[in-house]
Amino acid sequence: MGLFDRIKQAFGGGKPETTEEAKYDTGLEKSRTSFADRLNALFANFRTVDEDFFDDLEEMLIEADVGFATAEQLTEELREEVKLQNAQKPAAVAQTIVQKLVDLYGEAGEGEDNTLHYAAEGPTVFLFVGVNGAGKTTTIGKLAHQLKEQGKSVLLAAGDTFRAGAIEQLQEWGRRDGVPVVASSAGSDPASVIFDAVRRAKDEQVDVLLVDTAGRLQNKVNLMNELDKIRRVIVRELPDAPQETLLVLDATTGQNALSQAKEFNQTTQVTGIVLTKLDGSGKGGIVLAIRNDLHVPVKLVGLGEQMDDLQVFDPNKFAYGLFKDLIDPDKRRAREADKPVVNPKDSPNHQDDPL
Repeated sequence: MGLFDRIKQAFGGGKPETTEEAKYDTGLEKSRTSFADRLNALFANFRTVDEDFFDDLEEMLIEADVGFATAEQLTEELREEVKLQNAQKPAAVAQTIVQKLVDLYGEAGEGEDNTLHYAAEGPTVFLFVGVNGAGKTTTIGKLAHQLKEQGKSVLLAAGDTFRAGAIEQLQEWGRRDGVPVVASSAGSDPASVIFDAVRRAKDEQVDVLLVDTAGRLQNKVNLMNELDKIRRVIVRELPDAPQETLLVLDATTGQNALSQAKEFNQTTQVTGIVLTKLDGSGKGGIVLAIRNDLHVPVKLVGLGEQMDDLQVFDPNKFAYGLFKDLIDPDKRRAREADKPVVNPKDSPNHQDDPL
């Protein structure tokens, strides 16, 4: 049974039953609407499902940020599937497209470990990396709040000593969360700040140390060298740490986020992705591109501005939130329009929205 059928069985096309499902439902609304609109526009432009249709489908999928390789793979599979099913009606073709996309989410994540790993004993260290503006500091603040709510002791390390206001921003999150912050003056050596933080975490038997880092130095080589130096400091004090190196990406940047992920993954031992600002973006498809192209698990997603809108990534809930109106034929907006695809100019009864 593919992911498409498992999701239909699990969610049944009804309203979200849990708080987590509701967050995915609301947080992915823009992406869901954007994808449906693109699919509707594609069908409105074609009389039949021909080679031109598939060329435009591939282009549409790339524009939806699922990634070039994924778009190419999906289009090729759909060519064969449409032939096998002799699917020429909007509802049938649309359902085949969505089913293939959803199942690709399952295939990309097969054997994937989306959980956050903690130390068996002693402090757990989560190292956060990524470019400026992606949401590293905000993610750290939200995660610190959630960990504290779970009864864990938390310490923050202000390792971004280069960006103006970065230290003060993390300190403000610390005050808001009631969590201590290890910091030094702007422009100081980040590795020395991390060293002090790790020592304090050990001495005070802190459960989790969350480490902020710079997103930009003079050039990429300097940045990666600095991250490597920070890692060495952590490993020297805690040989099994960091338990997670989390790359924070801004979902609203689409393919730029994928490019960033590739660069960091080449030079840093990234163990997981945090995808922020999904609620403000129509680019939820980037999750599939990241997982399919990089084989790095998405571990956390930002689905809103509230503290608890940072969620552990759940592939089933994500795929349902992204495609829920298309997964269940009964939920599609024009499920009665079960007729061959035609050009809207050739049919006065044509409905603009076949989904």
